[in-house]
Amino acid sequence: MSVLVYVENAEGKFKKSIFEVVSYSAAIAEQLKTDLIAISIGNVSQADLSSLGKYGAAKVLNVSNDKLKSFVNQAYASIIAEAAKKEGSTLVVFSNTFSAKGLAPRVAVKLKAGLADSAVELPEIDNDKFLIKKTAFSGKAFATVELVSPVKVITLNPNSYQLKESGSAGKVEDFTPEFKESDFRAMITEIVRASDKIALPDAELVVSAGRGMKGPENWGMIEELASVLGAATACSKPVSDAGWRPHEEHVGQTGIAVSPNLYIAIGISGAIQHLAGVSSSKTIVVINKDPEAPFFKVADYGIVGDAFEVVPKLIEAIKAYKSNS
Repeated sequence: MSVLVYVENAEGKFKKSIFEVVSYSAAIAEQLKTDLIAISIGNVSQADLSSLGKYGAAKVLNVSNDKLKSFVNQAYASIIAEAAKKEGSTLVVFSNTFSAKGLAPRVAVKLKAGLADSAVELPEIDNDKFLIKKTAFSGKAFATVELVSPVKVITLNPNSYQLKESGSAGKVEDFTPEFKESDFRAMITEIVRASDKIALPDAELVVSAGRGMKGPENWGMIEELASVLGAATACSKPVSDAGWRPHEEHVGQTGIAVSPNLYIAIGISGAIQHLAGVSSSKTIVVINKDPEAPFFKVADYGIVGDAFEVVPKLIEAIKAYKSNS
């Protein structure tokens, strides 16, 4: 028996959400009194693979093959399922990334496993029964899922579990699975990444703005606020639809769902579709001159005021605080 965690990489590097899911999986493995095994697919350095041991991985299975340099959903799922069978894993864990949303269900089917996605806490374990708290209804509520199958699959929402260093360098072992040509019928030919920006799904701080900014020419203050905070920038759907900001910044039910530690909404009224994609944020701050804006009903902190007056003062205050710290 063991716990297996899939450690996704972006161009050979692990993001913070991966260290979170390794820490989370290590805590479950400790509860089960078993070992945590990580599996990495793609070209990652031995040093980076070994570093997973610091977060609790006793062993790291390294799958390196030219055919797998780019993400191939069906092939990756087959490899992870094969690794789980080889290691006798009764639990497979993923970070709830865009890729994992396709991988986890496929792996669950291959292993005849129960699946709980979007977990936000460690499960309550009673013998073979897992009770897992997860987000539901696009993040507007929580649900508790009961898994009783012999093999289980869980995906963990980013920013839901703190990093915990609990070990030393992990043992890296090459793993060479058998490939099926049928797994490569659908291939990704190109991935374009916005490398100069903080990725929204992984961001701990997000500064977002809407039509209250009146036009794209006024976005300088939003980018400056994000810069001084070390935050990612985002926008509402009408803003991206109007071409003021790129579509990859659109957050909401029809865009990217985020769960940062801090979400600042500037000039966004708070339509239900937008709230559905950001309601998992730990702290929400709203700046809007309309005191009746729906966003204030879910905000932890609200400022009723003109963004063109409030934001520059906020930037100035943050810079002053940093210079005195």
